[in-house]
Amino acid sequence: MKKNLCLLLIGLFIFKTQLFAQRVCASHEVYQKQLITNPSFAQQQRDIESFTQSYIQQGGSQQTTNGLQRGAAVYNIPVVVHVVYNTTAQNISDAQVLSQIDILNKDFQLNNADTSKIPLAFKSVLADCKIQFCLAKRDPNGAATTGIIRKSTTTTSFGSNDGVKYASSGGDNAWNSSQYLNIWVCNLSGGLLGYAQFPGGAAATDGVVMLYSAFGNTGNVSAPYNLGRTATHEVGHWLNLRHIWGDANCGDDFVGDTPKQQTSNYSCPTYPRVTCSNGPNGDMFMNYMDYVDDQCMQMFSKGQRDRMYAILQTGGSRASLAASLGCIAPTVTTCSTPTNIAATSITQTGATISWTAATGASSYKVQYKLSTATTYTTVTATTTSFVLTGLTAGATYNYNVATTCAATTSAYSALASFTTATPTPTCIDVLETNNTLATAKAITAGTAFTAQIATSTDVDYYSFSNTTTAKNIQISLSTLPADYDVVLYNPSGTQVGISQNAGTTSENIKYNNGVIGTYKIYVYGYGSTFSNTKCYTLLTQTSSTTFRTMYDADIAKPIVSLYPQPAMSIVNILFNENWKGSTTISVLNELGMLIKTEQINVDANGSTKLNTATLKNGMYFIRIVNGKNISTQKLIIQH
Repeated sequence: MKKNLCLLLIGLFIFKTQLFAQRVCASHEVYQKQLITNPSFAQQQRDIESFTQSYIQQGGSQQTTNGLQRGAAVYNIPVVVHVVYNTTAQNISDAQVLSQIDILNKDFQLNNADTSKIPLAFKSVLADCKIQFCLAKRDPNGAATTGIIRKSTTTTSFGSNDGVKYASSGGDNAWNSSQYLNIWVCNLSGGLLGYAQFPGGAAATDGVVMLYSAFGNTGNVSAPYNLGRTATHEVGHWLNLRHIWGDANCGDDFVGDTPKQQTSNYSCPTYPRVTCSNGPNGDMFMNYMDYVDDQCMQMFSKGQRDRMYAILQTGGSRASLAASLGCIAPTVTTCSTPTNIAATSITQTGATISWTAATGASSYKVQYKLSTATTYTTVTATTTSFVLTGLTAGATYNYNVATTCAATTSAYSALASFTTATPTPTCIDVLETNNTLATAKAITAGTAFTAQIATSTDVDYYSFSNTTTAKNIQISLSTLPADYDVVLYNPSGTQVGISQNAGTTSENIKYNNGVIGTYKIYVYGYGSTFSNTKCYTLLTQTSSTTFRTMYDADIAKPIVSLYPQPAMSIVNILFNENWKGSTTISVLNELGMLIKTEQINVDANGSTKLNTATLKNGMYFIRIVNGKNISTQKLIIQH
């Protein structure tokens, strides 16, 4: 057995290697820092070493109970790899990470293909350390994970001050180190290949830090540190192994079956290399805990296995890792899609979306949009309903719902829709009862009146009276939401005026020198058009002064009235006082094709009759031309 060093001096070492010509370790200054920043550090180191030596003295990994070997089970250690990168090259691939995990498993379980290079003299102490590493499948919150965390950083490189282990300094925070081996892969400055924290250090910094180009054996790796043995070396430190030369001239690594050697070896020495009177076999330079190149490292010894096993036993400083669930994927409960999706309490600006609770749900995602929009708004609900606000009145919305479970999210439900309420009209009359001539609503001449044609079957009748001092009449229909027309009846019920402009063009009837009495107005939607959200404006005027015709672009266009509408065999054409002389009357079909034409002579305030008996049912246009005066009116034929 080698001479033990003072336990106070073995402490927490963070081992570094410099990528110059050879591996170099600088641990003393880091060790001193640990003593200063962690007053309990020295006692922790004494306790860990005491437990380790006791375990070894009792037989180590070869202990037996009632003749049965115990303590030689395979230990599964979950690993989380924090890839902290500043450049694309530093953001190493999943394949490079996986290659390193594979190398660790082969090296720690004696499945590495290069064991044939180990000298015969050392094969009797060659050890299968029975330690298995896995990329974590379950994160500290119990959710599924790949075990690879990627973190972009503005920090160009890190040193040995543990900056990479904190998000606040550009790195990434450690996962629970009692349940996971944290490995940070990044760009290291000063030629460092990596460093490790021994058992007993601070939980927030516990783990291994690696240079991205010395991690694994594929991708962005650089020779001679391109076979993943740097990580094997650093994880050995993390599991309480010392350098094989004991960090002193012919020092002690606390392992009985590793020969003393004067100092570290580099590159690939020739066997045997005798130092410290350790002949004839010399240094065990092919041990993972020396400083030779990756291709010349091939083994751990049985004594090293005992030290690593000790801290994984009950009472050991890393015993909790053996019970970690990190290597076991969480049970994924099928996340069912919500059912019975419904929209209720619909107003002009809001609605309540509800659904039936789904098994295993932790929350729900509700997405909705205007039916004419291309993107959804997504909100989270913690109950089985959600109140939507700020919606557009009179608009159709599409929506659906998905279930969020502990680790998965279901598909969205089938798309559903609802339409928000339309604004309450501000018309004077909305759903009035003046739908017949007999129930005409009395209105006052000279006062504008707003109303609504609210359905496809709705029509409006109004009544008003002229007087001997104000017998001339003008009817104006404006602010039309659709193609509305207006008809004027005299006190005897005869149609004496009609206006049927196309679209939402305002309608206007002028009827001068009429008989004194009660007149009726008929307002209707052409082709059953209507609007239950907008109002039209009706203004009836009576005057002692004759109402003149409207002028457009300085060309007089006297109003011409056709009645009755619809017509059967005869339609009356009434001209006002400004229309006189030779007049051409043409009948055109809906396509504008000429059906018939005739020439007449018109007297002021005259009228004529047009024979329509031969016209089929439908819509026609009556075009009347008198010099520069032109009037085109719609005519409905219904036999």
